[in-house]
Amino acid sequence: MPWSESNDDEVFDLVAAERQRQNTTLQLIASENFTSPAVMEITGSVLTNKYSEGYPGKRYYGGNMVIDEIEDLARSRVCELFGADHANVQPHSGSNANMAVYLAVLEVGDTVLGLSLDHGGHLSHGSPVNASGQLYNFVSYGVSASDERIDFDQMRDLARHHRPQLIVAGATAYPRQIDPVIVREIADEVGAIFLFDAAHIAGLIAGGAHADPVPHADIVTFTTHKTLRGPRGGCVLSTDAFAKAIDKAMFPGLQGGPLEHVIAAKAVAFREAAQPAFRDYAAQMVANAQALAAGLADHGFRLVSGGTDTHLVLVDLRSFDTELTGKDAQNACDASGITLNRNTIPDDPRSPFVTSGLRLGTPAVTTQGMTEAQMPVIAELLARTLRAHDDPAVLAAVRADVAGLCADYVPYPG
Repeated sequence: MPWSESNDDEVFDLVAAERQRQNTTLQLIASENFTSPAVMEITGSVLTNKYSEGYPGKRYYGGNMVIDEIEDLARSRVCELFGADHANVQPHSGSNANMAVYLAVLEVGDTVLGLSLDHGGHLSHGSPVNASGQLYNFVSYGVSASDERIDFDQMRDLARHHRPQLIVAGATAYPRQIDPVIVREIADEVGAIFLFDAAHIAGLIAGGAHADPVPHADIVTFTTHKTLRGPRGGCVLSTDAFAKAIDKAMFPGLQGGPLEHVIAAKAVAFREAAQPAFRDYAAQMVANAQALAAGLADHGFRLVSGGTDTHLVLVDLRSFDTELTGKDAQNACDASGITLNRNTIPDDPRSPFVTSGLRLGTPAVTTQGMTEAQMPVIAELLARTLRAHDDPAVLAAVRADVAGLCADYVPYPG
């Protein structure tokens, strides 16, 4: 029996409303981006119909001849892009990529070093509410009080004391580059495996705008939908020594059938990231973030670590308004057409649900074509919003100005 020919207007109307929101408001969430029409087309292709448990050449279902070619293409493209020995392109997310690595190289209860969540780390780096923190003995390192940058001396001391099986580098709310060479030295000193979680910065690495961890780390995980500008999903790169264990941990250890429509879209994104223009894009993300940070500082916002050298800016609201919480600021910005997220700052006195900070990023606005010239304008719109965060008239006026700015940089016209 054929499928219904009637449209589901309720859902399609909501999708149209979301497209309108993305076209007319500022997207400043550091972990979001606008992906290309080609990536979206492949994500919505007939590949969504195919079950393909296993790996190319070793599937548990028939009919995977074309699927095998697609997944092999994705693997070869990402290995070439990052200079890696081996790639697993099946993770549904960055968290799944990390968990597969843990399953591959650790025993339950093993000790791991990871960046503290409230100092910029990720839930999957050992938070007690996450499976990583429940299954493994995570010990957290943090940033120093003096400059709010990763305290590598503390990392080294903790590694010497706890002798971890694994050291995880990488962050979700940390605006500075992370030197993989130092982490490699510490891991070698204590005999630990080195995992670099490049979820946020994969596009910067591919575009030459961040130090490359691949030559130094045993394993690199990342997501494909942030600075890399691909579909939602994850990836694991590794040396040949860990390839079989990681593949087995991913399937059948953690996931079932891979999302081959997403894997094909990842292949498209990997090709896009290999083009010369992507290097310009990566450099522009950083330049925009630095210009945005400078504009925010001019309006009295304190920047965690004093600035940024990535795509991300972390703001401490307390110097701007001691009573203003991240939660209230985020809500006000939603009303004014500025999409961002509340975020804890190092040693935040408020809860993670309330917070004293905001996290902003430039991947999406850079994709739209904005440059350093527009960043002071965005900083001023944000300052206007937060100075009058409880005044609906001001928020409505800012929203109109936001729409006017976005009208010149529409990501998905038509």
